[in-house]
Amino acid sequence: MTKGRTQTAPIDVGSRIELAVHDIGHKGEGVGRYQGLAVFVPKGVPGDRLLVRITEVKKRYARAELVQVIEPSPDRVRPRCPVTDRCGGCQLQHIAYRKQLELKRNVVAANITRIGRLKDVVVHPTLGMAEPWNYRNKAQYPFGVQSGRVIAGFFAPGSHDLIDIDVCDIQHPVGDAIMRAVKELADVLAVPIYDERSHTGVLRHVLTRIGRGGREAMAVLVTNGPDLPHARELAAGIMERVPEVVSVVQNINPYRTNVILGDASRLLAGRPYITDTIGDLEFKISPVSFFQVNPAQTEVLYAKVLEYAALTGRETVIDLYCGIGTITLFLARQAREAIGIEWIEEAVRDARANAEHNGITNVRFIAGDASREMPKLVRDGVRADVVVLDPPRKGCDEPVLEAAAAAGPHRIVYVSCNPASLARDLERLHALGYRTVEVQPVDMFPHTAHIECCALLVKA
Repeated sequence: MTKGRTQTAPIDVGSRIELAVHDIGHKGEGVGRYQGLAVFVPKGVPGDRLLVRITEVKKRYARAELVQVIEPSPDRVRPRCPVTDRCGGCQLQHIAYRKQLELKRNVVAANITRIGRLKDVVVHPTLGMAEPWNYRNKAQYPFGVQSGRVIAGFFAPGSHDLIDIDVCDIQHPVGDAIMRAVKELADVLAVPIYDERSHTGVLRHVLTRIGRGGREAMAVLVTNGPDLPHARELAAGIMERVPEVVSVVQNINPYRTNVILGDASRLLAGRPYITDTIGDLEFKISPVSFFQVNPAQTEVLYAKVLEYAALTGRETVIDLYCGIGTITLFLARQAREAIGIEWIEEAVRDARANAEHNGITNVRFIAGDASREMPKLVRDGVRADVVVLDPPRKGCDEPVLEAAAAAGPHRIVYVSCNPASLARDLERLHALGYRTVEVQPVDMFPHTAHIECCALLVKA
């Protein structure tokens, strides 16, 4: 058998072929077919005719790299970012924004049909942004050294090759300013930069969090252990160079891991939180709190959650995976009672403080694993009129779905950042007696392959 060929694949690794792109994959790659075999190629646009070189061949699919655009799609555009071909951050910047919205809606619909095996579910057009740039209020910039100089930016796709940048067009400008300030200060103060291969050095990442409108910002210096040379000078220098910074925190992560944040944090300067707003509610955000990265689209998403919940003021609502209580507090103002469950204790403390700060008293928060706490509520006799699910990317554990259904809600509202796990869980809920009526995609992450969804389920 020829090297690189499988028994059934009609092509070899290294072959160059012409490929007509007709779709995108879940990672944003263009998808075409060659003699019946699906071929995935990064930076392909539906409607393109490309010359590609095959890099990997499997039984059911192949991967390729783009060699030449023979005939461009009418939806292909010039990327705004000069390093988009090397950086792994924006997978779709070469596709016209209106087309991105259409393609994302198609991905959601295909997952619900193929993975969820559900029919007659309305998938609405994706709700996009009028100005889809500089929207991210949070960034995690890894640090490195190149030719003796401190660099920071983002990793190239599928690697830990660091692409040095000064500006990212989807990040808030204040976040970029913090990153540049830390690069400059780390160079001047000779702060040892972390080397993941040898697990030596100190400064691993800087995480930035920006409040609404850029009025307040937090800089989190992630270090490989508790010692941070020139910590006070670093903190003072950041706050001097970027006046919006009101909080500088050191987070300690001594492990060999791709997880950014460690378990312990300590305040270096300013206060231990920043404030942000969604609608007319104000939230305190700590270094490890989950908070949606796109404030404008968060309001769009939460408006849809409230619409689907259809509250009249008489309902009990349970919000699972509630984080710092953002959705819970929105629901509480239109319900009789709202209960939030979250496993991160620090986030629950923030949620309780946020409820008090906003004067909302008909809400309570429970710290614990939703797969244990939700069944416990049901055993204690709690019944919900509406259950809201907003899990991490992997979706809900089976006991959570079973307990959510056992609570007997009339409606379930499912918020998801992963169409595949959403579709899987909608199928599970269908078997538990809940019919998916409609799904609204919301473009929380323009120019990337990610898509947020809000689904409405009703008791069958």
